[in-house]
Amino acid sequence: MTPETNEGYKLVRGLGLIAAVSVIIGNVIGTGVFLKARVMTCNVGSPSWVLIAWIAAGLLSLAGALTYAELTAMKPQAGGEYIFLRDAYGRLSSFLFGWMQMFIAKPGSQAAAGMAFAIGLNDFIGGGRLAQAVFVKTSILGLSIEISMIQVVAVMMIVIFTTLNAATVAISGQIATILTGVKIALILFVGVGAFIWVTGDFSHFSLINDAGTCEKVAENARFGSASYSFAAGFGAAMLGALWGYDGWNNLTFVAGEVKDPGRNIPLAIIGSTVLIILLYVFVHVGYFYVLDPTTIASVPTSSSVAKVVVGSFFGGNLATFATGVGVALFTVGLMLSSLGTLHTSILSGSRVPYAMAQDGLMFRPLGKLSVTHVPVRALVVQGILAIILALSGSFDTLTDYVIFGSWIFYALVTSTIFIFRKRYPDADRPYRAWGYPVVPVVFLLVAGWLLINTLVTTPWQSFTGLFLIILGLPVYYYLTNKNRSDGEVPAGE
Repeated sequence: MTPETNEGYKLVRGLGLIAAVSVIIGNVIGTGVFLKARVMTCNVGSPSWVLIAWIAAGLLSLAGALTYAELTAMKPQAGGEYIFLRDAYGRLSSFLFGWMQMFIAKPGSQAAAGMAFAIGLNDFIGGGRLAQAVFVKTSILGLSIEISMIQVVAVMMIVIFTTLNAATVAISGQIATILTGVKIALILFVGVGAFIWVTGDFSHFSLINDAGTCEKVAENARFGSASYSFAAGFGAAMLGALWGYDGWNNLTFVAGEVKDPGRNIPLAIIGSTVLIILLYVFVHVGYFYVLDPTTIASVPTSSSVAKVVVGSFFGGNLATFATGVGVALFTVGLMLSSLGTLHTSILSGSRVPYAMAQDGLMFRPLGKLSVTHVPVRALVVQGILAIILALSGSFDTLTDYVIFGSWIFYALVTSTIFIFRKRYPDADRPYRAWGYPVVPVVFLLVAGWLLINTLVTTPWQSFTGLFLIILGLPVYYYLTNKNRSDGEVPAGE
């Protein structure tokens, strides 16, 4: 049995170039581009430094994308980064990566996207009606648990899109393309509208944040505070921007289902990253053209800079029909954007436990394909985990904790290019990373700086993230010993 087949079924290469681009853009563009301008302005103070942080984070992501493009075109198999780590460093590193993705990162992302849609719907219908409909409110071991209609709506979205992803990958790709179109249109609506329907002022770019409220921004990363340091502030702004770019690597998970992978994978990974950088910088220029940095820093956490900008369209009179329609369109667009993120996260995330199960590093049933040639059992388990996190309300905390661990794995995966170049010099490489070896080295150096900065500024979250990953060790040794007792020799040994 090959890693791509079982029981007469095999993964189908049903994702063309447009669908492959949509998987990346659909996962990357979520809420970060609409929400992070406020906290990043608080971190660095000036519009110029905010734009520099977005560009620097984009170039760092592009450096990773250039490297990942070579790796994925060389090994176009389901599971992506899991496969690279397994073949370069062995089964333990790949298992811990897969463990993090399967039990924390992907379900947490899906829970967050489902909740973002529900919160947007709550805002759209007005009056906080969904939040007020509370079904369960209790405390277990001192932990407060509350289940409202917002969480029920989030669960419904997870169920619906998990079901949609049980169809063929070609259908999933078509859905991703449609929702990605909505995401791009939403950014263009906000960015273009800022220059057409608002009388702004480019002098805002010469101003700095002067006593903005900066709600819930740490003192040491808040520009102008007594304990502020530029290194901490810019590092925090970079992390915020990198969160906005996170997901550029998602095509690697479904590489086994991309048509003409040697051509389409590099084009999709690199082209998508460049397009996203341009869109992000463009819309942030629009934000600062309309609003000065102090106003942006004072936007409450319950709103977003993008919504404030849209609210200023047509003179900012929210009583006018046109402006009201504009805000409504933005809210609906943001809801659909959340669904796009949910859909592509479910699509890509389910391929990790599938690849692990094929190797004997996860329970075997998760490695089975359905008649539609997709890993439905892995989809269902992933959906159940996402639902649990959505109901518990703990997904934000978990995903915050795992950011540190995620970047450890990004660095490890990037470093595999040096191992594969040395170990397999004659391997078929349809695309060779531009700027090798300088580009991957720069990525590794900056990633190392970010990891050290995160460890120093947020040690509790960093060590908790490592602890959550290490929790997978007992499962790894159980499955490994079970395979050996059954006489199996999985891949990677």
